[in-house]
Amino acid sequence: MQASELRVSVTHSLSEVPAADWDQLGDTSYPFTRHAFLYGLELHDCLEPFGWYPVYFLLHREQQLIAATPCYIKTNSYGELVFDHAWVNAYQRSGLDYYPKLVTAIPYTPATGDRFLIDLVRINEESDRQPLRDLMCKAIKGFCEEQKMSSWHILFAEKPVLDGLSGQELLMRNDVQFHWNNDNYQDFDDFLARLSSRKRKNIKRERRGVAAEGLDISMQTGGSFDAGEWQRIHDLYAGIYQRKHGTATLTPGFFVHLGEHMPDKVLVATARNEGHIVAASLFFRSDSHLYGRVWGCDQYFRHLHFECCYYQGIDYCIDQKLTCFDPGAQGEHKLSRGFLPTRTWSAHWIAHPQFREAIEQFLDQERRYVDSYREDLLDHSPFKSTD
Repeated sequence: MQASELRVSVTHSLSEVPAADWDQLGDTSYPFTRHAFLYGLELHDCLEPFGWYPVYFLLHREQQLIAATPCYIKTNSYGELVFDHAWVNAYQRSGLDYYPKLVTAIPYTPATGDRFLIDLVRINEESDRQPLRDLMCKAIKGFCEEQKMSSWHILFAEKPVLDGLSGQELLMRNDVQFHWNNDNYQDFDDFLARLSSRKRKNIKRERRGVAAEGLDISMQTGGSFDAGEWQRIHDLYAGIYQRKHGTATLTPGFFVHLGEHMPDKVLVATARNEGHIVAASLFFRSDSHLYGRVWGCDQYFRHLHFECCYYQGIDYCIDQKLTCFDPGAQGEHKLSRGFLPTRTWSAHWIAHPQFREAIEQFLDQERRYVDSYREDLLDHSPFKSTD
C-alpha cells in the first residue's frame, strides 16, 4: 500500500461519519466503539459538560474509510479511571500546564478493547495493519504538538497492539481489574463446585437471602424497555450519585438511545417488587465478553447488589457461552466471588523530555508494586487449590 494513497483527517463529531462506514472498522461486536454508542454520548450531552471534547482521527484510502481512532481533548482527568493526578500536581509545581491533553479512550468506560479501529476485511493481514497504526500515531502526536498539548494517553488498550507500537515513544502502564472467566461451566452450580467450601457457602447464602425477598429478578435486552422504564433505570443510576453528592454523567436520553440503537448489545438486570423496578444493573455484551457498567437501587435489600451486578452476569455468561465477564473497575470484594485479578494496560506519550523521563521512572516503580499486588491477590484465589 502506497503512503500517497492514504489521507488522515480529523472530525469533531461522528455526525459527519456515516454509521455504516464507521461500524465496519475494528471488532464489530465490541459495543463501546460502535457509532451508536460514541455518537450517542455526543448527541445526548454526556461529554462536553464534563470536559470531553471529541476528536476523531480518520484514515482514508482514496474515498474509503479504512481506519479510525476515537480521541478526546481533556481539560481534566474525570471519567478516565487511569489516574494521573500525581502527574498533574508535578506539572503545576513546575509552573507548567498539564491540560489540555489528548486521550484515546471510551468515556467513563474502563473496558479493554482495540483503540485503533481498522477495516479487518479489507486489511486482512496483520503485517498491513501495523503501518496504519504507526501512521495514525504520527498524525495524533503531530496534532498534540500543533495544539501544544502536554501528552497523549491510550487507555484500556489491548496489550499486543501496544506492543506493536514500540517505536512510538510510548510509556507502558498497567493496573489490575477483577474479571470472571468461563471455564466451560455447565451451570452456576458447576461454577460454585470449583470454589473453596467457604466461598461457595457464602455465595449460596447471599443468593438465598435475595431469593427470600420475593423480588422478580431477570436479565433483559435493551429493546425490552420502553422510554418510561429507561427513565426509571436512569433515575436509579443517578440516585447513587445524588446520595454521594456527585453528578451522573450519562443522561436519560442516552439510556433511551441505547435501547433504540443497540437493543441486542445492551442488557439490564432488573429487580422488581410487585412489578415496580427497585434496582437495575446495566450491561453490554460482545460476541465473547459481558461488561458490567452502572448500577442503581433506591431501596435496601441485603446482597441485592451482588445478585444484580455479579451473579446475574455469571448466569448469563454461562448460558450464552461468553468467555469473560468484566464487571467494571476496582473492587477487591469481587475476588471472593470468582473474579480474578487481571492486568489492564495503557500507554502514554509525554511531550516534555524531562517529565517523560521522570514519569518513566515512576511507572517502573509502580509496575513492580502492581505486579506484587496482583500476585498477593492470586494467593487468595477463591478457587480450590490444585496441583
